[in-house]
Amino acid sequence: MTDPRQEADWGELRAAARDAMSRAYAPYSGYPVGAAALVSDGRVVTGCNVENASYGLGLCAECGLVSSLAAGGGGWLTHFTCVDGRGEILVPCGRCRQLLYEFGGPELLVETPEGIVPLSAMLPQAFGPEHLNR
Repeated sequence: MTDPRQEADWGELRAAARDAMSRAYAPYSGYPVGAAALVSDGRVVTGCNVENASYGLGLCAECGLVSSLAAGGGGWLTHFTCVDGRGEILVPCGRCRQLLYEFGGPELLVETPEGIVPLSAMLPQAFGPEHLNR
């Protein structure tokens, strides 16, 4: 069996995240963020943060990525990375981990500053769609 961490070109994903970050709308925080993920069918989806004068209405890069995934026909995320304005790897916050779980599940591989880890290690005992069918 092939190691799933070898199925993605992490450098290419980071480059896509950096490109998305370059289009972020972050006039209030000055903290642009870009995200990129590989979909099980081979597509790459991206997102960037979009702030709003009413701070609570801002959208994170992960929200944009998931919206792009849905708008592009859906699919299942297999590999994910996120970068800041310097192009450095970020980890998704708790809210975004939950969002990514919905579309990548516990096996989603996430690039962190400390290496590649499955989402299950970052969001143990996650709540997902399977809990709603009980």
